[in-house]
Amino acid sequence: MCLAVPGRVVDVEERDGTPMAKVDFGGVVKDVCLAYLPDLQVGDYTIVHVGFALQRLDEEAALATLELFRSIGALEEEFGDAWSRAAEEAR
Repeated sequence: MCLAVPGRVVDVEERDGTPMAKVDFGGVVKDVCLAYLPDLQVGDYTIVHVGFALQRLDEEAALATLELFRSIGALEEEFGDAWSRAAEEAR
């Protein structure tokens, strides 16, 4: 499954002329391209699909969606177990 998942921007930077962010998806932090929403700032919530921020969200909508995804197991399916993945990547 490939969801459009809400997350909170925790860092913004430019890489090779492309606006990028680190986005926290309820404990899993991923690099996200901000080409479509270059004005996003730290603390903003956004919907991310295949590594691109697509839409700004308010905090209430983002947290409600994350909780729904968490309750049906969609976040684990999308991101896997962060600790197991980190251990595998370290090998």
